[in-house]
Amino acid sequence: MTSYAAAGVDIEAGDRAVELMKSRVARSRRPEVVDDASGFAGLFDASAFLRYRRPLLATSTDGVGTKVMLAQRLGKHDTIGIDLVGMVVDDLVVCGAEPLFMTDYIACGKVVPERIADIVGGVAEGCRLAGCALIGGETAEHPGAMGPDEYDLAGAGTGVVEADELLGPDRVRPGDVVLALASSGIHSNGYSLVRHVIKTAGLDLERELPELSRTLGEELLEPTRIYSLDCLALIREVEVHAFAHITGGGLTANLARSLPGTVDALLDRGSWTPPAIFEVLAGHGGVPQSEMDRTFNLGVGMCAVVPADQADRALALLDGRGVPAWVLGEVVPGTGVARYR
Repeated sequence: MTSYAAAGVDIEAGDRAVELMKSRVARSRRPEVVDDASGFAGLFDASAFLRYRRPLLATSTDGVGTKVMLAQRLGKHDTIGIDLVGMVVDDLVVCGAEPLFMTDYIACGKVVPERIADIVGGVAEGCRLAGCALIGGETAEHPGAMGPDEYDLAGAGTGVVEADELLGPDRVRPGDVVLALASSGIHSNGYSLVRHVIKTAGLDLERELPELSRTLGEELLEPTRIYSLDCLALIREVEVHAFAHITGGGLTANLARSLPGTVDALLDRGSWTPPAIFEVLAGHGGVPQSEMDRTFNLGVGMCAVVPADQADRALALLDGRGVPAWVLGEVVPGTGVARYR
């Protein structure tokens, strides 16, 4: 008998996945979330915006890239959703926006309820860490288009910022200081190069390399650090001119996006030592420094640009929140580029 199930789509498994993820999603709830009995839409009470003089809505969307392939290979699916949230909300906070809510989308070859619940549970945990709510999502089964163990995920987030408090290049001035906020590792960019190095160098994901304190696979799946609440705390206590989320393209390219055309950011490469995983990849893969620079964050996941007289206060605040941070460089007259001294 011809049926949807015979075609590879298991509706009952999808329903089971929804039941398994409900309690995890509930942990990310904010008071502005309104229940939609039908479940077709996520609702957020916009009357919360009445306290703003001129609220601007900010939106961002992203995925996790080929890092999902390592999660699939290692059979660990409960942290990849944290990576997704980090990629989305930390783009939002760059302009000073508070992340409010997210939705996610998972495409897979076969719905395995426990696996889907782990993935969405990670998204919900990321939202909790970011202070935003996971108010909706979709899981789509694509038999034939994807293998039974394959999946991909993407998400979109919405935030809000007061119009006259919008951060960005127009606030940056010569004499400002660039602060680096440490990454938790590779985060979610450059994994096509990571996988290429693993393959060509014959690296074993289950092996504990001498440079690392755990297996290579555990190091590579370390979740992305989520900075949104730390950045918002910084904005409340310190005069912040700009942020830069260090993702694909590396440190200098992303920081340059937050500079006006009248200044440069001079960075001190000697101000930090990149985490050991980057040395592992460069050494085993024969990757030159220039390629490492433009592919990876090299240990810097977010930058903050502040007036020089605010730097010590900012660093103390971040230290109190458990975020390693340091003075990375300074802003000088120039043409809008970030470069090493």
